[in-house]
Amino acid sequence: MDIGILKHSDKKELKSYIGFLLWHYRVVDGFWFLYVEEKCGRPSAEHLDEAVWHKIAGMSAKDIIHRFQIKERGLKGFVKAMQYCPWTMIVGYCIEEMEDEVILTVPQCITQVARVKQGLPEFFCRNMHLKEFESFAHAVDKDIKVECIFAPPDHPADCFCKWRFYM
Repeated sequence: MDIGILKHSDKKELKSYIGFLLWHYRVVDGFWFLYVEEKCGRPSAEHLDEAVWHKIAGMSAKDIIHRFQIKERGLKGFVKAMQYCPWTMIVGYCIEEMEDEVILTVPQCITQVARVKQGLPEFFCRNMHLKEFESFAHAVDKDIKVECIFAPPDHPADCFCKWRFYM
């Protein structure tokens, strides 16, 4: 890969570019879903989203583990790898690490909020995130279990989703 102009960029420019990439990553994902939903219906968009994120998450985790030399396994390795996950930064995952479990919460889901602002209903993302989180977690350690506590469209007003990771 040729990183072009980035070879000569300073720290401020690189941080700005990373911000651009994260924003663009989210926008591409959002428009991809919207156009599939428009052409094929929401159930098809949700199903394809599940398949894509199931595949991408494990690939991402493996690359993160390799690039950032994450040696830990189990929940410690999972939390460390999640810190590098683009969606952790884009969405602002709150990760609470305890001795025998990790709780990941999303107080404000930018994707679902944007849909509601556009007059669209929240979509069913539980299965997609379950497959995404399992794929990511299992790339770190096959023994990590994932449990959805709640996710859209069924969630309390003050939090969009909550997930439990445990061994």
